[in-house]
Amino acid sequence: MSEHYKFFSNQKCEYFRCHKVKKEEDFNCLFCYCPLYPLGDKCGGNFSYTENGIKNCENCTIPHHRNAYDFIQRKHQQLLELGKKLDNK
Repeated sequence: MSEHYKFFSNQKCEYFRCHKVKKEEDFNCLFCYCPLYPLGDKCGGNFSYTENGIKNCENCTIPHHRNAYDFIQRKHQQLLELGKKLDNK
Protein backbone atom coordinates (compact mmCIF):
# COMPACT_ATOMS: atom_id res chain seq x y z
CA MET A 1 0.00 0.00 0.00
CA SER A 2 1.23 3.46 -0.87
CA GLU A 3 1.95 5.82 2.00
CA HIS A 4 2.42 9.07 0.08
CA TYR A 5 -0.17 10.75 2.30
CA LYS A 6 2.40 10.74 5.13
CA PHE A 7 4.78 13.18 3.48
CA PHE A 8 4.33 16.54 1.75
CA SER A 9 6.99 19.12 1.02
CA ASN A 10 5.93 22.56 -0.20
CA GLN A 11 9.23 24.05 -1.28
CA LYS A 12 7.43 26.98 -2.93
CA CYS A 13 5.93 28.13 0.36
CA GLU A 14 7.16 31.56 1.47
CA TYR A 15 7.90 30.07 4.90
CA PHE A 16 9.78 27.00 3.67
CA ARG A 17 11.85 25.84 5.77
CA CYS A 18 10.47 27.18 8.98
CA HIS A 19 13.02 25.12 10.94
CA LYS A 20 16.65 24.26 10.26
CA VAL A 21 17.12 20.67 9.13
CA LYS A 22 20.01 18.62 7.80
CA LYS A 23 18.29 17.31 4.66
CA GLU A 24 15.96 19.77 2.95
CA GLU A 25 14.54 17.00 0.73
CA ASP A 26 13.24 15.23 3.87
CA PHE A 27 11.46 18.32 5.24
CA ASN A 28 7.83 17.37 5.83
CA CYS A 29 5.25 20.16 5.60
CA LEU A 30 2.27 17.89 6.31
CA PHE A 31 2.00 19.25 9.84
CA CYS A 32 2.67 22.90 9.08
CA TYR A 33 1.59 23.64 12.63
CA CYS A 34 2.28 21.08 15.30
CA PRO A 35 -0.82 19.19 16.45
CA LEU A 36 1.12 18.13 19.56
CA TYR A 37 1.52 21.68 20.89
CA PRO A 38 -1.48 21.38 23.24
CA LEU A 39 0.17 18.43 25.01
CA GLY A 40 2.60 20.84 26.66
CA ASP A 41 5.58 19.05 28.18
CA LYS A 42 4.14 15.67 27.09
CA CYS A 43 4.54 16.36 23.36
CA GLY A 44 7.88 14.59 23.06
CA GLY A 45 9.60 17.44 21.25
CA ASN A 46 12.63 19.62 21.83
CA PHE A 47 10.98 22.75 23.19
CA SER A 48 11.63 25.38 25.82
CA TYR A 49 9.54 27.99 27.59
CA THR A 50 10.00 31.72 27.19
CA GLU A 51 10.39 34.04 30.18
CA ASN A 52 6.64 34.64 29.91
CA GLY A 53 5.85 30.91 30.12
CA ILE A 54 4.98 30.46 26.44
CA LYS A 55 6.03 27.20 24.82
CA ASN A 56 8.76 27.84 22.23
CA CYS A 57 9.14 25.14 19.56
CA GLU A 58 11.69 26.80 17.30
CA ASN A 59 14.31 24.10 18.08
CA CYS A 60 11.90 21.21 17.48
CA THR A 61 11.68 19.50 14.10
CA ILE A 62 9.60 16.47 15.09
CA PRO A 63 6.56 17.38 12.96
CA HIS A 64 8.85 18.09 10.01
CA HIS A 65 10.67 14.75 9.84
CA ARG A 66 9.93 12.48 6.94
CA ASN A 67 8.44 9.96 9.42
CA ALA A 68 6.52 12.49 11.51
CA TYR A 69 3.13 11.05 10.60
CA ASP A 70 3.64 7.83 12.55
CA PHE A 71 5.03 9.62 15.61
CA ILE A 72 2.10 12.04 15.72
CA GLN A 73 -0.46 9.28 15.21
CA ARG A 74 0.95 7.46 18.24
CA LYS A 75 0.21 10.60 20.30
CA HIS A 76 -3.35 10.90 18.99
CA GLN A 77 -4.93 9.16 22.00
CA GLN A 78 -3.31 11.70 24.35
CA LEU A 79 -4.82 14.52 22.27
CA LEU A 80 -8.27 12.92 22.48
CA GLU A 81 -7.96 12.59 26.25
CA LEU A 82 -6.93 16.24 26.55
CA GLY A 83 -9.94 17.25 24.49
CA LYS A 84 -12.26 15.26 26.77
CA LYS A 85 -10.80 16.93 29.86
CA LEU A 86 -11.32 20.37 28.35
CA ASP A 87 -14.89 19.54 27.35
CA ASN A 88 -15.71 18.50 30.91
CA LYS A 89 -14.56 21.80 32.46
